[in-house]
Amino acid sequence: MKVVYEAAHLIDAHLVRHALEAAGIPVFMKGEALLGGLGELPFGPVQVCVPEAAWPEAREVVDALSLGEPPPPASASAEPDPTEAMPPPGWLPA
Repeated sequence: MKVVYEAAHLIDAHLVRHALEAAGIPVFMKGEALLGGLGELPFGPVQVCVPEAAWPEAREVVDALSLGEPPPPASASAEPDPTEAMPPPGWLPA
């Protein structure tokens, strides 16, 4: 088994796990069982492991997830519609 992703928390680890399983890659999560004593906070990083033969394909799947990256910025050319902030006719602003 080879580590394909090291997650800071359980949610990211499960996102990666489900993406890999959907691609038909078997997954083992190392460190997941260490959560019981401390609630949802992991004792250490949760490692998502795959068989060595599947590692290159698994790496591509994980890279495609773009975890931890901020969303792309909204285009600056899109100006807000000033009428969206206006109350409906007959209503007074608060």
